[in-house]
This record gives sequence, C-alpha cells and structure tokens, in this order.
Amino acid sequence: MRGRLGSRGVLVGALAVAAALGAVVIVLVTVSSGSGGPTRAAVPHFVDETATSGIDHRYAGGSDFFVGGGVAAFDCNGDGRSELYFAGGSEPAALYRNDSTVGGSLQFTHLSSDVTDLTSVTGAYPLDVDSDGIVDLVVLRVGEDVVLRGLGDCAFERANEQFGIDGGDSWTVAFSATWEGSNTLPTMAFGDYRTADGNDCADSRLVRPTDGGDGYAPPVALHPGYCTLSMLFTDWHRTGERDLRMANDRNYYRDGSEQLWRVVPGATPTPYGEADGWRSLQIWGMGIASQDVTGDGVPEVFLTSQADNKLQTLVAGATGPTYEDIALRLGVTAHRPFAGGDVLPSTAWHPEFQDVNNDGYLDLFISKGNVEAEPGYAVRDPSNLLLGQPDGSFVESAPAAGILGYHHARGAALVDLDGDGLLDLVIVNRSENVSVWHNVGAGEAGHPVAMGNAVGIRLHQPGPNTDAIGAWLEARIGDRTVTREITVGGGHAGGELGWIHLGLGALDHVEVRVQWPDGETGPWIDVPAGGWATIERGATEAVVSSPAGAP
Repeated sequence: MRGRLGSRGVLVGALAVAAALGAVVIVLVTVSSGSGGPTRAAVPHFVDETATSGIDHRYAGGSDFFVGGGVAAFDCNGDGRSELYFAGGSEPAALYRNDSTVGGSLQFTHLSSDVTDLTSVTGAYPLDVDSDGIVDLVVLRVGEDVVLRGLGDCAFERANEQFGIDGGDSWTVAFSATWEGSNTLPTMAFGDYRTADGNDCADSRLVRPTDGGDGYAPPVALHPGYCTLSMLFTDWHRTGERDLRMANDRNYYRDGSEQLWRVVPGATPTPYGEADGWRSLQIWGMGIASQDVTGDGVPEVFLTSQADNKLQTLVAGATGPTYEDIALRLGVTAHRPFAGGDVLPSTAWHPEFQDVNNDGYLDLFISKGNVEAEPGYAVRDPSNLLLGQPDGSFVESAPAAGILGYHHARGAALVDLDGDGLLDLVIVNRSENVSVWHNVGAGEAGHPVAMGNAVGIRLHQPGPNTDAIGAWLEARIGDRTVTREITVGGGHAGGELGWIHLGLGALDHVEVRVQWPDGETGPWIDVPAGGWATIERGATEAVVSSPAGAP
C-alpha cells in the first residue's frame, strides 16, 4: 500500500473553556499514548435527541423508493449553522431550520412551503449554482429533477426555467457538480438509476452551460448507463482535472461495471477503459466517499455495496486509474453485521469520512439497512462507526459511541449542528422517523465534554464558484500534512456544503493552505483552534467568526 501512515503517539493535552450559554463548561481532552505504540482513539459519545429535536420525518413509499432517502445539510439563512432538507419519497420532502445553540440540545423548526415540500423526492444536494452567495438546492426525484434557487432566509423558488435546465423524467438518485474552465455556471451530472417505466437502467446525464454561459444546453447522455446510485467529480490523480466517478447497481445490469468518465472541457465525455489502466469492477454500488486516507496526497475511494464494500487506492506507479482494494487490510470491509445476531451479509448505503473525535485522523461512518425485505441479506443490520487509528487502520466503535440501532438506514450527514466543534449525526430511515444523534464528546446527555480541539474552515473566492468546489485544503497537523478535497456529490442521495471540519488533537492552532480550483496555491495561513475561519482567495490571514448561538 502506498503512503501508509506511520505509527505515532496521539498528542497529549487538555484545555478548559467556558461557554456563555447556561454557564456550560466544555472541557477539551485528548488521549495519551504513553511511550509505546499508537493508542486507540478515544470514542465519542452520541446522545439520541430525535424525540426532542423537533424533527418528525420519514422516507416512505413503494419500490420506487427502496433506494435513495438522502439529506442535504447547508446554511440557508446565513447564521453559520446547517439546516437540513430531507427526501420524503412518496411523502413530501421537508426543510428544517436549525435553532440549536452551543450547550443545549439540538433543535429544529419545520419550514413548510409549496416550493420545497415536493413529493417523489429521492435526495438533494446543496450548490450555489448562480454564485450569488446564497445556497441553492438540486432536488432529485422519480420524475422531473428540480433546481431550487435560494432567495435568502431559507426561501426558495423553482429555477429550472430560469436556468434552462431539463429535469428529465427518469428515476434519479445521484448528483455531482464541478466548474469547467471559465464557465459562469457549473457542470452538473445527474445519476439516473432506472428509466421512467422502471424497466431498464437509464443513461445518466451531463448538463453543461451553453456557449453564452447564461443557461444550460440539452443534456449529454452518459451511455452506457448501468443503474447509477452515486457519482462524484474528483481530481483522483491531483492533476487539476476532475473526472466523474460513478457507482452502479449490478442487480439490474448485464456486462456493466463501475465507471470513471473522462470529462474534459469542450469534449464529449468518455469512460476510462482497460487500455487506460481501468480495472473492471462489478458490485452493488450504492455510495461513494472519497478522501486521502493513507496520507499520500491523492484520494482513496470507499464504495458501499452489499457484502462487498471496497476501499480503493491507486496502485503505486500507475499512470492511469488503476486501483487496488485495501478494505480488508485497514479493517473497513463492514460486510456483515457486527451486532444483533444476524449472520447474513450487510447492505450498505451512505459512506462518509469525517473526524468525529477530533484526534486528527479520519473516521468512517457507513449507514446500513435491508433494501426492504430482501432475502439473503441481514434484517438486523446496524450502521458502522469506524474510528481511524494512528497506524492507518480502523476500529468499529458504534456500540461504544451509543449509536447502535436497527432501523433501515439510508442517507446520512455528519455535521456540527450546534457549533460546539463536535460533529453530530443525522440518519434518514426508511418508513421511520429520522435519527438525530448529538455528539457530546467525552460527556453525557446535558453535559458535553469536547474531545480534542477542532476548527471549521470555509473557502471563498470571487464568482463564479464562490465556494471553491474542486479546491484542495492542506493542513499541518503535528508532523503530518492532511488534505481535504472540496466536492459536491457522492454519499448516497445527499451531501453537505459549509464548514470543512478539521480535528486537531491537542493543537491550539493549525497551518492551512488552499490549492484553488484553477491550480493556484495560496500561502500557509495560521488558524486558531476552537472557532470558524473563512479563507478568502488572495488573503494572507483568515477571518475568524462563530455561528449564531456560539460563545
């Protein structure tokens, strides 16, 4: 394996800070390694706050909605906290405003509107399409996909006609977006799962701006299509070129496989093949998570499936997209339930790399749940929380973290909902209410005790592409340099846009720099821990702030 992380101790330290709200005290602690080898990371504690959160929503419906069920997390009122937009399937989708405050429980208010409460919604992704500084929503549906333009204060308007977007009529579950060249508008890819009649795999669609740049040209079919359930534009080889990775469901196609499409500005997309170094892979592809896990500067790709999850890394010395699987080596196969007594294979959906215990190492969450009542696969199939270790491996920690459950999970989001520096967890469940888990660190319900230091970073550049989608964020954490690629897409039927979370262990500051989407690299900037920092393109210092409700 290339670039495997070396063994090292976890930084030691403790810092106590007082929070203004309710005189809550949050103590920052980290794990000591002693003088031996690496110590297993401390496990964070999650508290189930579904019943008190104000969220009452489920993803329901017949076979058209066995897949999908995503959640979009984004800030639509400018207060720095993430709102949540849930797919509803046969029931209306729902937007919930985030009213949470540091030190309190997670609180949300349903914002009902004819514009957002669409039916037949499978998922949604946040994206500032027109670069006006207000986040828009791309809503995926069985039927016409709809782009909702943000108007501020969590209000939206239908914008298909305004942008000239053909929403199609297929069964859409996947989405990703990037900016090509100097285009004002983003290039958007819609992953169509089945045809309108549900009988065949549909071709996915690439939607590019017109030559004039003020609207969109007719969609380009990504043919052949193999029942796509997740897709992601990613600079997989760090050349500045972003290609389109697609996860496909082998349950319905013949002679198909996973796909990587070469997307070059002004050229027709073409799939990579054997001559390019691409190795055919057939799985029940359901979700994609992509980040640099091994520390070699290029992203690994985690692919969810049924009983056959993959963690792919580029083969050393490869000149093309030639990958090998390292899931077994690092302990992330997650192919069977780890609890509950069911011995049948698992069904995995939404994967996400984040640092939930702020030790500076990426962790991996995987949502799990039987498709409906599919024989041969586990019914009691709990979601995984795999904590990253200093030696590069992962350890199952869901029971110790308190998130053990047996709902039929689908989409999910790991996001700091209350601004306390700890990532919370929201899971969409099929035919049952969503699950809302509050990360209280080393504490317990009502008494949060934060683990390690962290910082939230947001990138900003002049339009187009104000959120710098396609950029790379580098951070010096101890003697390591970690990287994060800024993307929109992947997961399963939903994603996040907002603060980039960096766990720092005991560090009270971190040096970061940005490689902007066009390849220009900015200077190293010192950012203090414990806050939220915006890095403007061209700046030599970060602008430090806090979301509303934070001390």
